[in-house]
Amino acid sequence: MKLEENTFENIHTLGTQNVVTAARQAGVRRFVHMSALGTRPNAAARYHQTKWAAEEIVRGSGLDWTIFRPSIIYGPGDQFVNRFARMARCSPVLPVIGDGQAKLQPIPVADVAACFVNAPGEPRSIGQTYDLCGRDVLTFEAVLDTIMDVTGRKRLKLHIPGALARFQAAMLEFIFCRLRGKASPLNRDQLLMLKEDNVGNAQPVNELFGLKPISFREGIASYLTPGHP
Repeated sequence: MKLEENTFENIHTLGTQNVVTAARQAGVRRFVHMSALGTRPNAAARYHQTKWAAEEIVRGSGLDWTIFRPSIIYGPGDQFVNRFARMARCSPVLPVIGDGQAKLQPIPVADVAACFVNAPGEPRSIGQTYDLCGRDVLTFEAVLDTIMDVTGRKRLKLHIPGALARFQAAMLEFIFCRLRGKASPLNRDQLLMLKEDNVGNAQPVNELFGLKPISFREGIASYLTPGHP
């Protein structure tokens, strides 16, 4: 697939339709779908809009479905915690879009994987949509503070006004997507989502699958060490 074809609509919505169709043709009855926390009708971000359209396809598929909506997923090799840890290693400042007070509820990848592995054998999950989110509700700024504390670094946090961030994102989209043929490390849709709280109710899924949530600090300390990303 060419980069210009690698869109939210093609991946989230059309891709889900293709997989649902293939499942029907193959006689597969059980379908477990990954959506995203914050997905809802009339969402501001195209990311959430296309995730909602994909959910609607799954709900109307006639299959025995379960939908999971994870928050930001972290773990070894992730592109969230590790990215900021690397930035803290190389830069004297860390960027914060806006006031940095939007709330997040990051979840360890092991908990997400456990839900996907166990859902097909759990009939009570059929026809249900679950939030997947961690124990701690943290502001974006608190997430950065925790990463720096665990890695033993102190950095200034530079707050970037929303208008400037949108301009930067538009320029990066043009440079990376149009000129370099690569996905931009920052896009305007991400900025829309960073303005919103990204939290949910983890109790139903924790009780059903026996998850024992750990703190964000404990989770990232398992793979981040002082002085290293």
